[in-house]
Amino acid sequence: MRLTSFTDYSVRVLMYVAMKNGELASIREVSGIYEISSNHLMKVVHLLGKGDYLETIRGKNGGFRLGKEAKDINIGELVRYTEDDLNIVECFGNKDGRCALKEECNFSNVMEEALAAFLSTIDKYTLEDLIGDKKLVTFFNQ
Repeated sequence: MRLTSFTDYSVRVLMYVAMKNGELASIREVSGIYEISSNHLMKVVHLLGKGDYLETIRGKNGGFRLGKEAKDINIGELVRYTEDDLNIVECFGNKDGRCALKEECNFSNVMEEALAAFLSTIDKYTLEDLIGDKKLVTFFNQ
């Protein structure tokens, strides 16, 4: 199981802005901190804004900040929102099947159980759990 860089960047953006305690962040700022492409971050911030994870403010002094309390951002829900495809194996999403052993194979059942366990684990955590009571200054100056 491997999450996309899009999901990784989404979590990082949310962690960063959560530690700013309501202050606005910018694409340029986050891009510099994490050394991530600004173009890629624009897509991340846009999607997070559409999902109300971020509040985005346009204009010269604009930026973005959390759209919800950190305790209200569930990591499992976030991963489901940002991932296009959680099918671990090809036959998950393909009911027509490309598997010659479709009737005899239990591999997809095992992988489905593993995915459910993974999602069950991350469903237990919120953004607040990931950052605790860290503030931006102490976190990035360690």
